[in-house]
Amino acid sequence: MILQALARYYDILLAEGGEESDIPLPGYGVANVSYALNLSPQGELLDIFPLFKQVQRGKKTFDKPRSMIVPEQAGRSGKTPPAYFLCDNNAYILGISLEDTVNPNYSQQRFKAFRKLNKEILSNANCVEAKAVIAFLENYDPVTGREHPVITRYLDEILKAGKANIVFMVNGAFALKNTEILRAWETHYQLVGKEYIGQCLVTGVRAPIARLHEIKIKGIPPYQGGVALVGFNDRAYESYNRTYGQGLNSPVSNKAMLAYSKALNYLLSDENENKKIMVGNTTVVYWAESENKACAKFFSSLFQSDTNEPERNETVRDETGERLLRTIANKVKRGQKLDEKRLFKEIDGDTRFFVLGLEAPNRGRAAVRFFYCDPFKIIVRRVTQHYSDFQIGLDEKQAAITPYRIVDETVSKKAKKQEPAPLLAGAIFHAIFTNSPYPAALYYAIINRIRADIDDEDLKISKINYLRAAIIKAFLIRKYRNQPKNSIQEVLVMSLNEQSANPAYLLGRLFAVLEKVQQEAIGDPNAGIRDRYFTSACASPASVFPVLLRLSQHHISKAQFGYAMDHRIQQILNLLDIEKNPIPHRLTLDEQGVFILGYYHQRADFYVPKKDKETLEPTAI
Repeated sequence: MILQALARYYDILLAEGGEESDIPLPGYGVANVSYALNLSPQGELLDIFPLFKQVQRGKKTFDKPRSMIVPEQAGRSGKTPPAYFLCDNNAYILGISLEDTVNPNYSQQRFKAFRKLNKEILSNANCVEAKAVIAFLENYDPVTGREHPVITRYLDEILKAGKANIVFMVNGAFALKNTEILRAWETHYQLVGKEYIGQCLVTGVRAPIARLHEIKIKGIPPYQGGVALVGFNDRAYESYNRTYGQGLNSPVSNKAMLAYSKALNYLLSDENENKKIMVGNTTVVYWAESENKACAKFFSSLFQSDTNEPERNETVRDETGERLLRTIANKVKRGQKLDEKRLFKEIDGDTRFFVLGLEAPNRGRAAVRFFYCDPFKIIVRRVTQHYSDFQIGLDEKQAAITPYRIVDETVSKKAKKQEPAPLLAGAIFHAIFTNSPYPAALYYAIINRIRADIDDEDLKISKINYLRAAIIKAFLIRKYRNQPKNSIQEVLVMSLNEQSANPAYLLGRLFAVLEKVQQEAIGDPNAGIRDRYFTSACASPASVFPVLLRLSQHHISKAQFGYAMDHRIQQILNLLDIEKNPIPHRLTLDEQGVFILGYYHQRADFYVPKKDKETLEPTAI
């Protein structure tokens, strides 16, 4: 299913780009090229042209190699890895490398392999460019290459770059643009490595089968150099007597292999205007089965961390439509109701939409964490429900609660490695796209952070903030949404519910009032009752609240408006009715979450203007 969807998307990309498409055709790939050797028609090396372009990231500017479509570059392995056609690194094209200090034959062996392959292919191209490259390969000697006057000028830069890709030019024109050379390459490509014919599991047709899925998938951290999505490299994974068959165990045609690899590499690359989403260790890519990219643009807006409009792009054709989509997306992220009529007037809601989550747990493999395929309107409704469940409080200036911020909140700000649990991001996305309960690991992680953290302005640590309260609320909403009516539902609201008689919720409210009394009496102490007693009050309230209630009488007598706070304390105690229902000795984990919600709601209510309280009605799930 994944490979089929990616292969179809590759066809869409080709059709969309036409002749000027940046998506490589079968037999070609994309490579970052650093230099070009400019040859005379007789094969003499005239100059070396750097192909870098300056890119600015933040305040820094650096040189980036030029991205070019070149003949397919398969994966390399073995003692002498195979050469590529007309585009390779300095060890193959110039026979020069830093590795020569360790192994004197390192670069010479690679140059010989490059010369043999390229002379064989170029001999079938009757053009000046092909003859020039052949003449260069025949006359150039890598042993004396470092002393060549042209190479000497760039030698330090080439060696410093490590393995810099190089292409050929003849009189200033790229050899790879020549139609005769491209025809010779395509003929060679069609004849090599096509020995096994079978039924492709992706397309269903009989075609040459790819024994090796040679194109690496790049752009999945931390192994940016590339990993395999499909592969068999051990007898233990082979079956049906396909001894040493590798890819023949799961037959995918060469054409389908190239299509899915190139489509996925495009989705992961910087060339894709709808950037991949990074959440924890998970890399998320997404696409619609349509040439219209409005679906992907809107989906991307739903998961952006900020609501600021991006810089205006001169290539944008419909700024009004894109601005409308961003406006709708920002409202969704605030938990507001989705304006479906307006949205699906701009976008076809029945378009099939795909979301793919990938990780690279080791250097060789990519792991699929999740894959979802639904009509776009279903995807949008589920994301809208996600943001609605997380809505809490009245402050519209608070940043949207994206999955990235949710996962980030589970990690201690004091930890040396800011790494969340490896499978957490995938589990959260699963809950979003299936409208199912959020993972219990998320809830436990937030409860543990609240227990362990102490407010620290320098490290921007807040023991209980709106984000943590929203996570608790959303988790409990999803957990109890489809269960019979119970008392916990009445407290899973945006703001304070003063009518609720839920004991855990009332105890959380009471703790917030007692803390407020202390602050009004003595200001902000070095260690207030939240630092000293919150964790104990949340888990075993019966052992803490009698002490806090006695302490509050001293604070009430000193506070300027102590009588008002005393009245509020009494109201909460009346709802608790502790004579008939004593303060519980223990609270369950769910009740602890309700306690924290009660505390947060009451604290937030202190700063809500009276006019807003009169118009606000708590919204139940």
